[in-house]
Amino acid sequence: MTPEAPVLSAAARDAVAESLHMVGQAIRQIAAESYASLFRERPDLLHRLFNRGNQATGEQQAALANGLAGFAALLVHRPYIEVRTVLERIAHKHVSVGVTPEQYELIHRHLMAAFRTVLGGEATERLIAGWSEVYWIMAGALVRRETELGAQLGIEAGRHWRSWRVVQRTTEAHGIVSLLLEPADEWPPDDFLPGQYVSVAVPVDDDSFQIRQYSVSCAPGTKRLRITVELLDRPDRPAGEVSAYLHHTAGLGTRLLLSPPCGEVTLDEGDSPLLFVSYGVGITPFVSMIGHLARENSGRSVTHVHVDRGALHHPHRFEMEDVLERLPAGRGLLVYDDLECAPTGARRPPVDFSGLSLLPGTLAYLCGPTSFLVRTRAALVQAGLAPAAIRYEVFGPELWSAPS
Repeated sequence: MTPEAPVLSAAARDAVAESLHMVGQAIRQIAAESYASLFRERPDLLHRLFNRGNQATGEQQAALANGLAGFAALLVHRPYIEVRTVLERIAHKHVSVGVTPEQYELIHRHLMAAFRTVLGGEATERLIAGWSEVYWIMAGALVRRETELGAQLGIEAGRHWRSWRVVQRTTEAHGIVSLLLEPADEWPPDDFLPGQYVSVAVPVDDDSFQIRQYSVSCAPGTKRLRITVELLDRPDRPAGEVSAYLHHTAGLGTRLLLSPPCGEVTLDEGDSPLLFVSYGVGITPFVSMIGHLARENSGRSVTHVHVDRGALHHPHRFEMEDVLERLPAGRGLLVYDDLECAPTGARRPPVDFSGLSLLPGTLAYLCGPTSFLVRTRAALVQAGLAPAAIRYEVFGPELWSAPS
């Protein structure tokens, strides 16, 4: 993305600055009303684009609310902000799921209508104009970047979704399965970078399908892709429609629709020492990254810390032990809540990063639940790593407010 310095007009800046607190208090209600109105007009978007689970829990509405309000605050208080640092992750996600420029127009219309509905008389034309300008600075930057990414990926009309066939299923851990996929069409396989993900679209009933993102859990260099899927079945939220399909229905020979590989959190190609910290199924992008380093016979210092509930919940454990042993400067640390059946050397949390003797210039990669990312990033900064040296991958609605 070309660095830009988006600037609000003076009138918009004043209007947004004056209303930022009021709108911030109401923004979640505004986002919820906006989505409700959108789906009344276009129910197909709920059934074929947006995550119905995140809609049901309110997480998607909260993410949009936080994203818009946060972006407005940046434009008002930090007008020098480089749009790329805030929106790059979102642009990759939008390309992955096939968001179109026309949909930005549709969302804008419903969002501004929601401002009027929720704020009532407080939604003056001056306020609406100011927040509309914020939206279009954000949307315009996204459309430009998404167009660039689409061109880079060679996405042509009608070629966003490709057909892949399941050729192998492997149980990796309790509630976690890997699917090995090969192309089921005449197109050559898509190249991918270590750490990227694909969107997977699966039918969930006669009228709809749902889309989720999964990291590619193998190193580049083959004609196949592998994804690793955790069955989402928690009592505090709707069951995972896509994960259930992939676990219970997608057998050998099943065809799945996949997007081109996307994602900006990819393996650094320099010679910096590397630290990877994962929790649970968050290990998957690091299987690709560390596997790639092993294939390249890299001499870089590589440390992998994996945190999990226990040995039976740890996916790709033996595979990762193998690739770390093949690296001349590779080492691993296992941190389990439950040490039953754990290998020698496994520890209980928390992780003492200051005791890892990390080399100067270490670049860290994190992947796991958002709460884990927040805690781990803070611990790494306390241990001496510069914030700019810490990158992390996050999936789900949190990406709106989680720069990499």
